[in-house]
Amino acid sequence: MSFRRIEDAPSNKTALVRVDFNVPMADGKVSDDTRLRAALPTIHALQAKNCKIALLAHFDRPKGKRVPEMSLKPVAEPLGRLLGAPVGFAGDCVGDEASAAIQALPAGGVILLENTRFHAGEEKNDAELAKQMAALGAFYVNDAFSAAHRAHASTEGVAHLLPAYAGKQMERELDALNAALGNPKRPVLGIVGGAKVSTKLDLLQNLIAKLDRLAIGGGMANTFLFAQGHDIGASLAEKDMADTARAIMKAAEGKCKLLLPVDVVVATEVKPGVAARIVGLDAVGAEDKILDAGPETLRRLIAAINDSATLIWNGPLGVFEAPPFDKATVAAAKHAAALAKAGKLVAVAGGGDTVAALNHAGVTDDMTFVSTAGGAFLEWMEGKPLPGVEALKHG
Repeated sequence: MSFRRIEDAPSNKTALVRVDFNVPMADGKVSDDTRLRAALPTIHALQAKNCKIALLAHFDRPKGKRVPEMSLKPVAEPLGRLLGAPVGFAGDCVGDEASAAIQALPAGGVILLENTRFHAGEEKNDAELAKQMAALGAFYVNDAFSAAHRAHASTEGVAHLLPAYAGKQMERELDALNAALGNPKRPVLGIVGGAKVSTKLDLLQNLIAKLDRLAIGGGMANTFLFAQGHDIGASLAEKDMADTARAIMKAAEGKCKLLLPVDVVVATEVKPGVAARIVGLDAVGAEDKILDAGPETLRRLIAAINDSATLIWNGPLGVFEAPPFDKATVAAAKHAAALAKAGKLVAVAGGGDTVAALNHAGVTDDMTFVSTAGGAFLEWMEGKPLPGVEALKHG
């Protein structure tokens, strides 16, 4: 996939950089600086080019009004600590105050501009607001993949008004996703889990056209089992989606091999440490809830992982938050991560529950790439163009 990178950007200019600083806050202080750390490689790369760096970001949902407790000001100081140099702050992201503050910066200096969403035009992708933002810099860098599925003034509008480049975090994300779905090494296996078929319809329909195998787990697997005529007892399922599940199975025929559970772990309630049983699909009782994939299903999934060159994973295989129903997710994650670490598998994962499950399994750092950009990652997997990415492409 062809997009402009920071290496191609000019030196000795002012870079307008869109970052994701929508960070967790507690008592007016940043409580988790992961997203600040993610921006450091881009800032360092621009400092090496002797550029002034003006950071654009949104925080929370002020709905176009100035909400003092949604100011980005408390982010400047912890960012400065990570950079080892003070970070300035301007009380607006457009206009004279922002312009003067940027003018006063030394080369390599960094300033954080106020919450873009304090302007009603931000989420409307207002052309005038984008123009005012563009007036502040010589070129634009988007390093916020997590906001790239939104066509906002600071993510898309401004990218058409200035030379636009992908930041380092954006670049890693796009390269990883291209390796997983765009131009992957085959065979490609997908694992899709989570509760509902209805929220992942577009995803499933896109994947069966692109993957060699697709394993379905979690609550959504129950809907498929029900659609096949199995008794699923008291399990979570969307029974009204049975026709849709059958249509997906039909569409996959001859294109993509679907892997559904062949045995399951059941219990009568969902709570940690509850008595659980492994049963075949013909032995689920009326009171039973299917809460995890069984050992034979796991064995088949691990064999499929071994036979694959690329794995793309979204969603857990069971109720991993309540052990013992985390066994299949943890075992599959550890196996995939070990192969990825050994260079035998390209393993890309993303989505909120998936990140939590991989953290729970302790393997996040060993996967090839784990995306923390929930909505944008899902839309990419659904095959939808992302406005913030489209604006960075060559041509």
